[in-house]
Parts: sequence; C-alpha cells; structure tokens
Amino acid sequence: MPSTVSAQDLTAPHAEAGAPSSVRRWAILALALGGFGIGTTEFVAMGLLPNIASSLEVSEPTAGHVISAYALGVVVGAPLIAALTARMSRRTLLIGLMVAFTVGNLATVLAPNYGLLIAARFIAGLPHGAYFGVAALVAAHLAGPRHRAKAVGQVMLGLSVANVFGVPAATWLGESFGWRSAFAIVVVIGLATLVALVRSLPSLADMTVTNPMTELGALRRGQVWFTLLIGIVGFGGMFAFYTYLNSTLTSLSGLSVSVVPFALMLFGTGMIVGNIIGGAAADRNVTLSILGGLVMTAVALGLFAAFAQNPWAALVLTFVVGVSATAMIPALQTRLMDVADDAQTLAAALNHSALNIANAAGAYLGGVVVGAGLGYRSPSALGVILAGAGMVVLGLAVLTARRAKNAQPTSGGVETDLER
Repeated sequence: MPSTVSAQDLTAPHAEAGAPSSVRRWAILALALGGFGIGTTEFVAMGLLPNIASSLEVSEPTAGHVISAYALGVVVGAPLIAALTARMSRRTLLIGLMVAFTVGNLATVLAPNYGLLIAARFIAGLPHGAYFGVAALVAAHLAGPRHRAKAVGQVMLGLSVANVFGVPAATWLGESFGWRSAFAIVVVIGLATLVALVRSLPSLADMTVTNPMTELGALRRGQVWFTLLIGIVGFGGMFAFYTYLNSTLTSLSGLSVSVVPFALMLFGTGMIVGNIIGGAAADRNVTLSILGGLVMTAVALGLFAAFAQNPWAALVLTFVVGVSATAMIPALQTRLMDVADDAQTLAAALNHSALNIANAAGAYLGGVVVGAGLGYRSPSALGVILAGAGMVVLGLAVLTARRAKNAQPTSGGVETDLER
C-alpha cells in the first residue's frame, strides 16, 4: 500500500538523490516506450484516412471523425482518470493505463464497422493524457529535484521519436497490408510496454497518493490555469504551421510531394532535439525555459513565413520550428507540478488535454486564415501572434504569482521560479 506523504515529494529530502541510476534508466526507457506507442497511434490515422474511408465505405471527411474521437478521449480521460485514481499506487495506475491503451487499440484492429471504430478510438484516447501525466511525475520522482525536468523530457522523447520512426513505419504497414495492420503494431508496442513496466518500475511506495477531491483542487488554482493557457495559446501556432506544412512546401516552396516525408522527419527530429534541450534548460529555470521556447517559436515561424519560397530555408526552418516549440514541453509539465501543490497528477494530465485543444484550435485557425485568401504563409504568421500571446499570458502569470507572494509572504508550499 503506497504511503501518503507530502504532496511535494519531488522536493522532499528522500528524493534529493533520486533512484539508483540503473533503476531510473530502465524505468524511464519503459515509460518512453509507452509514449512511443501513444504517439504512433495518435498520428498514424491521419495518413491512413483514405484507406479507412474506403474499407468502411464512408467519405474521407466522415472517416476523419476517428481522429476527433481519439482527441476527445484524451481531453475527457485526462482529468477524469487522474481524479478517480488519485488513491491508486502510481505503479499500478501506469500498468492499468497501458492495459486500457492496448485494449483500445486491439478494439480498433477488430472493429467491424464505423460506429465501433469511433468507440474504439475514443477508448484508446482515454488513457493518453493520464499516462503522460503520471509518467512525468514518476520520472521526476525517480530523477530527484535537480534533474526532474530532464527526466520529463526523456519520457516525452517517446512521443517525438514516434513522429520520426513510428508513424512512417506504421503508415507504410497500413498502406501495404491494410490500415488495421498499423494499429496491430501499436498493440504489439503496448504489450511490450506492459512487460517493460512490470519488470522495470520500482514499487514507488514513497510517492504521493491523494484523493479525488484533493486532485480536483487543482482546478481552483489560478497558476494551473495560466500554465495550461500558455500551452494552448503558445502551441496553437505550431499546430497551425504543421497542419498546412505539406501544402506550404509543395505550393509555395516548390518542393516535390516526394520530399514532404523528409520534411516531416526533419520536424520530428527537431522535436527530439527540443525535448533534450528543453529538459536541460528547465532544470536551470522553468520560467525562462518557457519564455525562451515562446520567443524561439515566434522567431522561427516569422522567418518561415518570410522565407518559405526558398526550399532550402523552408526545410531548415521546419527543423527549427520543431526544436523551438517542443523545447517548452518539459518546462510546462514541470511548472504544472510546481503550481499544483498537492494535486499534481490532475494538473500534469491536464497538460495533454491542453495540447490537444491547441492542436484542434491551431488547425481550425490556420484553416480560417488560409480560407480567407491570405495564402500559405498565413498559418506561420498566425503562429507568431499566438506565440506572442503566450508570452503575454506568461507575463501575467509571473505578475500574479509575485503579487500573491507579497500578499502572503509566509505561505507554505514550494517557491517556484514565478515567485522569485
């Protein structure tokens, strides 16, 4: 039975040194493998929509609802699961979440019709946000307070690597052997993750357990909402850019369609580099890491909008956008841990709900500006504005936190970068 300890166990003395390096290394690798599977299943459907539509005899726009069903599962599942499982051992919870994820993808493979496929994708999305949220907390706990953001970044690497290797490989399988085979390989990854988690995760008995009402308390904390809003607004521009990257490169940069997969791999590689850099930066200063990511994203998107007609510049800047935007993720996840106090699981899980909202909002707004006749530069230009809006939200968060600290100079809890 896990012990109920201080909610700030990430900074407690017993966590100062973290877990032994071999335990930490294998546990984080297992957690990242789960992220690899989740990243693969989330994005592979986008490239297989024509195949799914043809197989189930529906239109391609209708088939697109399988993507929306998964995203809805993420948004709904993250807070719901985090709150309802607050008393559960983190080890047991992670294993249970991966079981649910694997079952959801197996149901996807076996779905005989469109309606059941929609239900299966919704089920597969439910554990997504909670898994990443709890995995981040576990990685931070095992690494100790001085290396927690780096550990969070390493877990998130699974998602980035999926974009470079997992999604292209699964898409090829789907094109060659039918779309169900793409999700069948995700089931295999899920099973491999289950074995890895069972074998590598320590008991985690000294990690915090709370209760549903305590976790829901995160929703009453203004700094949690500020941090989520930074992610929604700041990442919205990156998703607007990414949604129309294919069309921009072929229509504006003059690149062949055959070069687009290479460009997407460049973007995915940038995400890997961004996670590594962002994790190291956030361990030094969380707030400056978020600000740096927003500034870099604004600059990179602005340069892309200005030089997109040059194919070489467009390819280089595609990589840079991947680096700059993703570099914020470890810092945002760590910030949520800090400001959530004793409701860290819900707050950490909500980060992925926020990023899915950013995905939907960015794609929608990108469509608005392109549909208004502003051309394929406009999604990147929109991204500059949204990154700037993210900086404004961050500034408000800093100001609000400092005012709160001055008003209550003796209040308890962990002092964050925003309050210093």
